[in-house]
Amino acid sequence: MATAEPRAARERPGAGTRPRVGFIVGPTGSGKTALALEVAERIGAEILNADSRQLYRGMDIGTAKPSPEERRRVAHHLIDVRWPDEPVDVAAFVAMAREAIADIAGRGRRILVVGGSGLYLRVLRGGIFSGPPASPELRRELEALAAERGIGFLHDRLAEVDAAAASRIQRNDLYRIVRALEVYRLTGVPISVHQERHRFAAGEYETLTVGIDVERKRLYEAIERRFDAMLEAGLVDEVRALLARGYNPDRPPLSTIGYREIAAFLRGEMEFQEAVEAAKRESRRLAKRQLTWFRREPEILWVKDRQARERAAVAFEEFFGAP
Repeated sequence: MATAEPRAARERPGAGTRPRVGFIVGPTGSGKTALALEVAERIGAEILNADSRQLYRGMDIGTAKPSPEERRRVAHHLIDVRWPDEPVDVAAFVAMAREAIADIAGRGRRILVVGGSGLYLRVLRGGIFSGPPASPELRRELEALAAERGIGFLHDRLAEVDAAAASRIQRNDLYRIVRALEVYRLTGVPISVHQERHRFAAGEYETLTVGIDVERKRLYEAIERRFDAMLEAGLVDEVRALLARGYNPDRPPLSTIGYREIAAFLRGEMEFQEAVEAAKRESRRLAKRQLTWFRREPEILWVKDRQARERAAVAFEEFFGAP
């Protein structure tokens, strides 16, 4: 895997006027939280969450949310900011993240953004194509079509008008398929063309991104152990409580891996062991997709998991410069 030269090695600390923000990325189960805690304590940083599911209250065990003790060790931001029926899209996340970064930097603290949600991290590093405002009427029309003909039908329609976007969007990702079709219908231009023109080029921050590179076999084993630990910690009861509050497991954020399968078990749609195996399998697939995404991102300093702590700490110390 290619290793990018740390930006700190190419720019002296203090160059430019933009705030400096560090990023720690990697697939699910790679050890981002543990690495972030150690680095943050060493360099005097606060952690900004960029895991899309850790934004939600009540979703603690299944998202591997930092524990209360870990959050006492290092200040965390953007955790437990919404209820599960209050969805956060990319634009909302970026707005909250920018506000938190300004607050942390204004207090003279260093900032580490940590998570596996690739799009959240990409747009925070470089900006976002906002596109035309949402059209509720058009969205209802497309969602009704998906309900009648299937999400795959909408994905096929997207492929006809925007093959590039369709190749990047999963066939069951209704939200992103609808948004891509919506942008095309409203502007007459494929969303992939809008994004290419934009090129995520806002560039508000000086950044250094460290990625955790874990050998595939070891990563998959860690994912399976982690899900077993979640079950032992009470994941089934956590999902049961969320369902009892009326949250829909067929819609985000409960439709994500782990919650979706356990909800299916609780509703009698799967046997318990079948649900567990499905969740582990989907977690492995997610890790593979995340690795593919991050490997396409520019300027990531990849560190092997066994050496990650020391090398990442040194890289961030050089990047942020002397206190």
